[in-house]
Amino acid sequence: MDIVLIAGLWLDAQVWDGVAGEIDARGHHPVPVRLPGQDDGNATATLADQLDAVLAAVDAAVAAARGPVLVAGHSAACSLAWLTADRRPDAVAAVALIGGFPTPDGDPYAPFFPIRDGAMSFPGFEPFAGPDTADLDEATRETMAAAAIPVPEGVATGVVHLTDARRFDVPVVLVCPEFDPDQARAWIAAGDVPELAKATRVSYVDIDSGHWPMITAPAELARLLVAATGAG
Repeated sequence: MDIVLIAGLWLDAQVWDGVAGEIDARGHHPVPVRLPGQDDGNATATLADQLDAVLAAVDAAVAAARGPVLVAGHSAACSLAWLTADRRPDAVAAVALIGGFPTPDGDPYAPFFPIRDGAMSFPGFEPFAGPDTADLDEATRETMAAAAIPVPEGVATGVVHLTDARRFDVPVVLVCPEFDPDQARAWIAAGDVPELAKATRVSYVDIDSGHWPMITAPAELARLLVAATGAG
């Protein structure tokens, strides 16, 4: 099965290199998506452009008779993964959400930090102090910060539009890094994650990592993603 990999904020497709190699070794086909604005230097890219790139990857897999696919999104890109399930519910076998939750319909994608000069720059690791960064050593932090790509304003502030209720029947695997499954269940039960509260098939898997397991635990993350291909 194709496993479509969508990077979160400030990351490019290369962040998946370690995971992709492990997925390939397990007999599946990794597809790291090159996101406009994060992989091509396009400062005017929009959320719609990024979604189009993910949909193109899904459509290519289906056209090659390799579909349906698993779509995995990290952090903010969990919303991109969920948007893909909304636009292609018949082509998505399951969605894996890594360290994040889908943004509800009508809300902006990721307006988490100030926009300056048309982009949302990486704010450093101080806002992520605690469990998010507990497994990052200083050298890794320096490498990540140096490679961080400002997210175009049109991506960060783009409005999420969800239209197809069939998305709620797409199986969801919630990969829990800096939080645990019990916390995630409690947030959903409390109404903090309305999209997943309506989803009919949600399962939870824990991973011993901080917020960026593709960097600190690529083999384990790949194992979980391969296991998620059977979620449907």
